[in-house]
Amino acid sequence: MIKALRTIGGELVPVSDLKERNAWINIVNPTEEELLRASEEIGIHMDFLKPALDEEERPHIEVDEGQILILIKTPILRRLDGNFICDTVPLGIVVTENSIVTISMVENEVLKEFEASKPPTCHTAKRTRFLLQILFKTAAHYLKYLRLIEQKSDEIESQLQKSMKNEEITRLLNLEKSLVYFTTSLKANQIVFERLLRSQLSRTPEAATTIQVLKMYEEDQDLLEDVIIENKQAIEMSETYSNILSNTMDAYASIISNNLNIVLKFLTSITIVLALPTMVASFYGMNVGLPLSDHPLSFWIILGISAFIGGLAVYFLKKRQML
Repeated sequence: MIKALRTIGGELVPVSDLKERNAWINIVNPTEEELLRASEEIGIHMDFLKPALDEEERPHIEVDEGQILILIKTPILRRLDGNFICDTVPLGIVVTENSIVTISMVENEVLKEFEASKPPTCHTAKRTRFLLQILFKTAAHYLKYLRLIEQKSDEIESQLQKSMKNEEITRLLNLEKSLVYFTTSLKANQIVFERLLRSQLSRTPEAATTIQVLKMYEEDQDLLEDVIIENKQAIEMSETYSNILSNTMDAYASIISNNLNIVLKFLTSITIVLALPTMVASFYGMNVGLPLSDHPLSFWIILGISAFIGGLAVYFLKKRQML
């Protein structure tokens, strides 16, 4: 799907021509034909379009012939066996002299917010500012999902206190996997953001090309610094939650193992208590001459001896705190 939008009269208006100047072209899960069309009409290299469609592609920056590709990882929610798991997908942002192009494998919540906002919070003609707004909202979405992970973690912990089931442990494991994905992606994004900031202060030929495409004013540099600060906060939160969750899982694994040992110890003690009277009864079940066999109260005497031995076993087991 290819959608072209442009800010006209303070509103985001759809446009049909991809060559429209100062337009925002949003490409989502495109076919090969749509990629060719975008490449030809907008004049973007195919090498700038395809990386965002590779789920394993790492965040990076590429500059070539007046175009710059900024590839970052954005957070998404996925369903797994009825439970949710947070994951990340690549988002490619290509800035040219005439337009800004975003490309991703799935519908991106950050971009959907820009489309749905009334009045618009972005201006497609201000390509650099729009790019930085996307980066800032991406970092903010990471923080939002991290708070959701913390909330879900607290809910699962309260459930674990009532019942020790494999389902809750599996859900905690999914949350821990989400935090690993987030931490890895956030750190990779941080490298990209810091490189953008350095390019505005450096005087190398590559930096000069970047500055030519991304013309940043003082307010833009301030916004980029805010992006870096927000992303660093997300990294710290992700690492903190990951450590807490890992320690929590270890603690509950130990609790479950200890509970299992208590149950096994109790069952073993019960087996011992029942085995001793059974042994006495087994002796008197043999077809040979035995003491008290002719006594009129032999049944009650043997029953009393069995109960006494059983009670003695219970006493010693309780004394050793095994029952």
